[in-house]
Amino acid sequence: MIKTKFKLWMCLVFTFTTVTKLYAQSSSLNKPLSVYINWASYDELSDTVRLTESLAMKQLDELVRLKKEGLQLDYYLMDAFWFERNSGYRAWRKKDWPNGPEKWLKSCEARGVKPGLWFSTNVLHAGGKYILEPVNEWQSSLSKSGKSLCLFKGGYLPHLMETLELCTQQGFELFKFDFADFYAITPELEGKMSMAEIKQANQKALINALKTFRQKHPNVVFVAYNGFGGEMSNTGVPISKKIDLEWLTVFDAMYCGDPRPADVPTKNFWRSKDIYSDHMVKYFRENGLQLSQIDNSGFMIGKTGTCYFRGNAAWKGMALLSMARGGWLNTYYGNLELLTSNDAKWFAKAQRLWYPLQQKNSVKLIGGTPGKSQPYGYLADGDNGTVVCIVNPSQSTQYVDLPNIQGKANRILFKDAGFIPKIQGSKILLGAEQLVLVGIGEYANAKFDLGVGDMVSIPREVKQIPIQFTYQNNQLKGEFTPKQSSDLRFVFQQFDNSNIPFRSSGGSPPDGLTLANLLNIQIKQGSKSLPLKVEYDKAIWSGLSWAVAELPKGVFQLEKPIEITFKSAEKIPLKLTGSVYLIK
Repeated sequence: MIKTKFKLWMCLVFTFTTVTKLYAQSSSLNKPLSVYINWASYDELSDTVRLTESLAMKQLDELVRLKKEGLQLDYYLMDAFWFERNSGYRAWRKKDWPNGPEKWLKSCEARGVKPGLWFSTNVLHAGGKYILEPVNEWQSSLSKSGKSLCLFKGGYLPHLMETLELCTQQGFELFKFDFADFYAITPELEGKMSMAEIKQANQKALINALKTFRQKHPNVVFVAYNGFGGEMSNTGVPISKKIDLEWLTVFDAMYCGDPRPADVPTKNFWRSKDIYSDHMVKYFRENGLQLSQIDNSGFMIGKTGTCYFRGNAAWKGMALLSMARGGWLNTYYGNLELLTSNDAKWFAKAQRLWYPLQQKNSVKLIGGTPGKSQPYGYLADGDNGTVVCIVNPSQSTQYVDLPNIQGKANRILFKDAGFIPKIQGSKILLGAEQLVLVGIGEYANAKFDLGVGDMVSIPREVKQIPIQFTYQNNQLKGEFTPKQSSDLRFVFQQFDNSNIPFRSSGGSPPDGLTLANLLNIQIKQGSKSLPLKVEYDKAIWSGLSWAVAELPKGVFQLEKPIEITFKSAEKIPLKLTGSVYLIK
């Protein structure tokens, strides 16, 4: 009986390994690539900044400037809304591209940059509006709602593949497929097929079409975005198997979600976004994808609502993590003018460290689950050494294991400012919310140093204060008396009745409510409201399930009670939790 079980287990392992290798070999990528995507330099869904020819050309000029400083940027992908709504993707938006894309395409070719293009897979309606109107050739595929198109019935898919053929003739070499609806069906077929049959038929039609196209154009790169599997909205949901690996027979990479805050509260808002992308990479890896096949989309700088008007805040840690995650399709979004020449040199140095490690396929996940506030990271083996990138997402200092370090030279290559990480034996002590890069063996060399992070400062000490809160009507109240002069940090979260983090959103900019109106923290001493430092008070299209604020020392009196109130504006009953910390 034991032998039979062992043989069965070995058979399953062999099958899984064989299937994964098969899908890995279907990719047209033979090395790690860099793809600049211009979304976030404009945003027509969660903002009002339009894509225009002048904007696109400006970003191309910036891309070339950064390349001259050594940054690897292989592709420039034109993202959504380049097309006339009623053209079936056969014409560029006349108002913003009066002469079409020829100037941009010729400039890409002259500067050694490969062009790419965005397509909605089969959805006509997004962001509360129609982004496309069905042309005559699409009418026979139109769903009853008029918001999506069937892929296995009617003329839409053949017309789309003809469009891709025309695009390759123009020089396009990368296609991003977004907004997929695999339950789309024509009215005459409604009620004649089950939902599972509809999904299978749509998927099969698209896979077969892309396979045929790839046979003719083996060097074209295909990337899958929204609609191709995975639960991307909430990092508090248990990881489950929801991704069909057959997509890897046609796609070179699958993205794992637009950058957004995780359901892990952090004082530094941008670190929570890092944690989100790290959690989703783990999710997709546990669904069977190789790290090399995951487009983490984690690097996004910009001046628009889609990136919460981030600018270039805390970009270095974001860049390191985007590469440490091991994906061969390294995507970089947004306003490239936000990076200086010195920034480009630093970025290029980081690429020279990580890209050879990516190509070795040696990157491994280490540690716990990001969405559970457990320290985690990435380990990459070189020929004679190891690089380890580690994050502590919790609100306390944590010892984290450092594999492959025993008896070997080691060096901290990069760290967030503030807390000084300490390597002790086979462990490293990290501060709360801290990111650290460690070189071991041949990488314990000053030539790999990447310095100190920007705009992230980690406290020397974080100590929780025991406080009892009372709950009533989606509101927590608590009180304590400060005994020592120290900054104070207040951390609150909200959950539904299944203990899943519950996200509140006031909508997108420019008209959306900022989150402090929905997740409100008030601190009083006597009758006086005390001024708080917050980073989460933004119009957040993806919603937020937590609120963090800090009260600087000197603005409150010692030995006098402080009253704490946290209130959620949600109408349904929620579970609320709160914590208070002394910060040095």
